[in-house]
Amino acid sequence: MLDHLKEKNRAWAKRMVAADAGFFERLERQQAPEYLWIGCSDSRVPANEIVDLDPGELFVHRNVANLAPPQDANYLSVLQFAVDVIKVKHIMVVGHYGCGGVAAAVDGQRRGLVDHWLHPIREVFHEHRHELNAIPESRARLDRLCELNVIRQVRNVATDVFVQEAWTRGQDLCIHGWVYSLANGLVRDLDVTVCRPGMVERPD
Repeated sequence: MLDHLKEKNRAWAKRMVAADAGFFERLERQQAPEYLWIGCSDSRVPANEIVDLDPGELFVHRNVANLAPPQDANYLSVLQFAVDVIKVKHIMVVGHYGCGGVAAAVDGQRRGLVDHWLHPIREVFHEHRHELNAIPESRARLDRLCELNVIRQVRNVATDVFVQEAWTRGQDLCIHGWVYSLANGLVRDLDVTVCRPGMVERPD
């Protein structure tokens, strides 16, 4: 079963050792990434590859539509570990244009459990409905919703107690909002970076 993937794994490990004989020895000793990536589960958005970082350099949390919901224990566990234990210096919330989760949140179709997961995106759509409804082209409208979703998730991360406590004790930590383009492989910085409590109330 899945022999082709096992073969790819062996070939990859061989290439890594050929390029750097001590790579896995260093990797085994410690992980000390400076970055936490909160991104979408979409298979077309590989976190490490997009920013050209090796294993061990990027702590990653991915879910459908790159949400950072304050009631999700999985996300909160990753956030706390990244902030309190690893002490990352940067958290990137990274959405992507053409996100199926964002589209599914507002297309009116029923899909089951994932509809509950995507509810925060419907809230973002409702809050910005006048701006979004003024965009005539559906793809452009969804692209803007992808951006607004990232902005909201940046705010969620920045207002979380783990992040607020880190800032209180003087820890260097910034939260950034990016959107990745499948069309050209580039990330767009939405310029909503938050590095201290006083910046959190910045409007969408």
